[in-house]
Amino acid sequence: MQGVGFRPFVYRLATELELRGYVLNSSSGVIIELEGARVREFIARFAEEKPARAILQSVETSWLDPVGYENFTIRESDHAGAKTALILPDLATCDDCVRDIFDPASRRFRYPFTNCTNCGPRFSIIEALPYDRVNTSMKQFTMCPECEREYHDPRDRRFHAQPNACPNCGPQLALWNPLGQTVGRGDEALRETSKAIQAGKIVALKGLGGFQLLVDARNNEAVVSLRERKHREEKPFALMFSSIHSIRDCCEVSPAEERLLVSSAAPIVLLKHIADLAGSVAPRNPNLGAMLPCTPLHHLLMRELNFPVVATSGNLSDEPICIEEQEALVRLQDIADLFLVHDRPIVRHVDDSIVRLMCGRELVLRRARGFAPLPITLKNETQPTLALGAHLKNTVALGVGNNAFVSQHIGDLATAEAFDAFRAATADLPRLYDVMPEIVACDLHPDYLSTKHALQLDLPVAQVQHHFAHIVACMAENEIEPPALGVSWDGTGFGTDGTIWGGEFLLAGDTGFERLAHLRRFRLPGGEAAVKEPRRTALGLLYEIFGDDLWNRGELLRDFSAREVPVLRQMLKTGTNAPLTSSAGRLFDGIAALIGLRKFATFEGQAAMELEFAICAETTRNYPFNLQKGSPAIIDWAPAVSAILDDMRQKKSTGEIAAKFHNMMIEAIIAVARKLGEPKVVLSGGCFQNRYLTERTVSRLREEDFQPYWHQRIPPNDGGISLGQLIAARWANSAR
Repeated sequence: MQGVGFRPFVYRLATELELRGYVLNSSSGVIIELEGARVREFIARFAEEKPARAILQSVETSWLDPVGYENFTIRESDHAGAKTALILPDLATCDDCVRDIFDPASRRFRYPFTNCTNCGPRFSIIEALPYDRVNTSMKQFTMCPECEREYHDPRDRRFHAQPNACPNCGPQLALWNPLGQTVGRGDEALRETSKAIQAGKIVALKGLGGFQLLVDARNNEAVVSLRERKHREEKPFALMFSSIHSIRDCCEVSPAEERLLVSSAAPIVLLKHIADLAGSVAPRNPNLGAMLPCTPLHHLLMRELNFPVVATSGNLSDEPICIEEQEALVRLQDIADLFLVHDRPIVRHVDDSIVRLMCGRELVLRRARGFAPLPITLKNETQPTLALGAHLKNTVALGVGNNAFVSQHIGDLATAEAFDAFRAATADLPRLYDVMPEIVACDLHPDYLSTKHALQLDLPVAQVQHHFAHIVACMAENEIEPPALGVSWDGTGFGTDGTIWGGEFLLAGDTGFERLAHLRRFRLPGGEAAVKEPRRTALGLLYEIFGDDLWNRGELLRDFSAREVPVLRQMLKTGTNAPLTSSAGRLFDGIAALIGLRKFATFEGQAAMELEFAICAETTRNYPFNLQKGSPAIIDWAPAVSAILDDMRQKKSTGEIAAKFHNMMIEAIIAVARKLGEPKVVLSGGCFQNRYLTERTVSRLREEDFQPYWHQRIPPNDGGISLGQLIAARWANSAR
């Protein structure tokens, strides 16, 4: 692992033990050559005493004849050989550097680009391996004599800190107006930014991996203005706080959640909030995405403000974040009032990561800053494989030897800007590791842009079914071998029969899968329109139960105008623009609409989220369902929907209905697991971002003596698809 202070650690340990030789970075890792009486003591100690952020993937030792070295040195990096060294993610500012920027006696007092070997930019600035300054976007800044001295002193914590800089030689801040005219520089720019935010202005700040939009989280008018300008109606905003104490004033924070917040990854952590800020920060959501400052710039700004700010991606909805100043002026001109910029180039965009605690351990929902591009280690080597992921929450993955490198979050491939970012990422990983992929893996869906791009490449193509990829990704990060029962529940995925899957039970093997069971299918009137209008999904559920008799039940059609009903009736009767689906995600949406929680959705998953949030009744009871025999078996949810209608007529609470429906879905998993008898049960897909669903399913599986597995560092949503595609393509190739 390069960029963690490993070489200075080796130097200090070797000189302490009076050993001679050298250490150097190479493209394939760190090479150490030692001679002296205490070599074995070095070998015993260096794995135990290594820097906290260093990762030893393997240690290979050879014994040679003595050369006669006179001392121990740190040699220049070796650029030859295969590029298999690991790149560290961007790291949050360490405590020592925080002290530097707030110490008036320090030469880095109030310098917003302070860093050392233990913190600062890595993945967002590296251009090539090995990780040396000449291979980063810092190469344009020539170090002053004092920084140069630190950089070459093995006893200094800034020894070979590639972004090392100070106010005399490093990057500088500037504050621009929307025309790109400079209205402040250096510390003045930072102070003026603080004043602007306090005055209710929206500021676009160039951060570590791209622009963020900042606004006073207490100012409801300012937050609403940001929503209107960004075209983000109700989706929750993340907040940045100045300290862990200020987070506790607004949210419940467990010890495990605190460890996440203050970790070197410094992700956004989903917490239960206990105090309201502006009501439009996270409408109707009991959770708040909270984060702490992750760079010196953020530390300085938040110390000035001393109140929480909205810190959201610098983009329009469905676009990647901006990383370059002139680009930001164009794309964010109708959003931001001011632009706080700097002259350190960002090589690749890296969003803030999002994490929540699930079953007592972390679950990454968006994998980016602080986590990417750390690899998933594979048990067996794979031929160089590029996997292009899904259409939503896209990531790409590269398989090299025993490592699967998963890119940072790219996003939904719905705009030209997003597709450009996707293509850049598909070229970036192979270039960074100097690998020519021999096979490309992609989704089965013929209309995904990622699939179309794969088919245009001059490489053999392995198309992997969407839900199988979900399961394989979870198996890979949990290091379990097939077979396993995979429960893959999400909104949409192209099935092998040409229909929309999403409520799947797959027996996963290393040569493919068998579809053991799925949720009963129903039609989505209007297709994609039903995703944005859960009321349509509810209508599809009701039509599946009542057929044409539905149109005689006026009480079930209250959500539709007299003008809409004939059109929807024709869709459902003929199947025109009303595709069949077995989707669990759509089933959750439909139930949310049916019980009056959410008839129109303004962002993906909103209805299902509100159904989870509605759970307030402590009950182990569940609605009935049928497990119909067949190949595949069918989980029939119709008895549950009928019972829900009965409970609604009896004025049962929404909280009780939501709980009993969730419990029914969980018991359906238990029923299929019992039928198969496979002890390993893998849970994947976007539905398992639902905390109640996941935690109760895990608990019930354990009660029934099954071994459940769920995601940790790879998202259960479509952000994990690329990893699953990569592994499944490897399995398919090995089986040939």
